[in-house]
Amino acid sequence: MTPLVDVMLVLLIVFMVAAPLMAQGVKVDLPAAKAKPLSEDKPPVAISLKRDGSVYVDKTQVSGAQLVGTLTRETSGDYERRIEIRGDKGLPYGNVLQAMGEINEAGFTKIALVSEPAGAQ
Repeated sequence: MTPLVDVMLVLLIVFMVAAPLMAQGVKVDLPAAKAKPLSEDKPPVAISLKRDGSVYVDKTQVSGAQLVGTLTRETSGDYERRIEIRGDKGLPYGNVLQAMGEINEAGFTKIALVSEPAGAQ
């Protein structure tokens, strides 16, 4: 039984060392290019949901019914624009999901939830 355990431990170590090497892909000598790096020209639009139920698009307060219309105006109809939702931690989870659903149903696909880094409070 002991030799079997030894073999299994050696195999485990081999796979632990080999797994990261397989995930990185094949080394390729890439050509040089004069192209500029891709960057997002437009900053993301921030949606803030406060504990008292108020909703803000960037710094403009809107009602829940006006959220999608205001968001569409702010993005000029660019449905690929990144939307960042900042929900108060005291806000019920359902309210955040409802806002995300409305934004997604309107056609926006790049939606992100923003949080504070651990220990930043």
